[in-house]
Amino acid sequence: MPHSATRRPSPPTRTALTARRRLVAGCVVAAAALGLAACGTASGALQPTAGVSTQPPITLAPTDGRPTDGPVATVAPTPDSDGAPASAAPPAVPKPHTPQAPAGTSAAPHGGTPSTPVTTTAVATTPSTTPAPPPAPVKPGTVIGSTASGGRTVALTFDDGPGPATGQILDLLAQYHAKATFCEIGQNAAANPALVKRVLAAGHRLCDHSVHHPQPFAKLPHDKAVYEISAARDMIVKAGGPGTRVDWFRAPGGGFNADNEQITASLGMSSLGWSVDPRDWSRPGVPAIVSTVQKQLKPGGVILMHDGGGDRTQTVAALKQLLPWLVAQGYTFDWPAE
Repeated sequence: MPHSATRRPSPPTRTALTARRRLVAGCVVAAAALGLAACGTASGALQPTAGVSTQPPITLAPTDGRPTDGPVATVAPTPDSDGAPASAAPPAVPKPHTPQAPAGTSAAPHGGTPSTPVTTTAVATTPSTTPAPPPAPVKPGTVIGSTASGGRTVALTFDDGPGPATGQILDLLAQYHAKATFCEIGQNAAANPALVKRVLAAGHRLCDHSVHHPQPFAKLPHDKAVYEISAARDMIVKAGGPGTRVDWFRAPGGGFNADNEQITASLGMSSLGWSVDPRDWSRPGVPAIVSTVQKQLKPGGVILMHDGGGDRTQTVAALKQLLPWLVAQGYTFDWPAE
């Protein structure tokens, strides 16, 4: 019986070996790209090993688009993870390049669709040259009865002048370096401009007290009130000369109401009242005038007296006693509040 030789498989040709190598290389590339554990078992390539992650390492590429001069760092993902190392921040992923919208158009939101081009207007970066609005006029509704500074101060005010007693009162005030506010009647100021200028030259201030001193002032029709307030101010300013200020209006008899307060505010003046009234205009006697002031005065008070409108001999005599008393009590002289 003839001996039958065992048939051995013929060695693979060079063509077959080349095809196999290409198959293995292709599987490796596909496995790395798709994250597969193995390409297949027919070729025996990339078989999973027990206890070892079969996920491919993650390659970190530069995110700024620059070419790398050395090896690229890799981070191996841990099993059962989402691809990020357990003890490190997630790797940086390069963002897709978003073309910048040309000037004058609106760029589409990231991941959205381009919006309709819109025209944009350049915003000026230079400081605004718009002038500031003028200060608002004094608000009506508050009749002033206190000094500007408060504390142990007092405001002396004299109504109805200028008159025969104005010069004597100015002399007394100068002796005690006291300042005062003179609420002048328009027609009296127009008739005595030299006295108005003297008041200003001594450093005192002026107040509007109407043209004719009508009473009850609060009962005047609107047009009449406008005339009495505005015309008196104009007369006082003319008598005082250029630059004369008139900061307050005092209604005759204290007859303020919403209408004349608004008129006063519209002219840039404050409504001036008082907190101490010795009624010196009624000539109650010097002791009565002095006593009333001493009893009624509190720190920050406004004293009402008169330098015109009749005989003011008692007022001058009372002031001779009150000025040294005020200084002895520690009062300093102030303007009314505005």
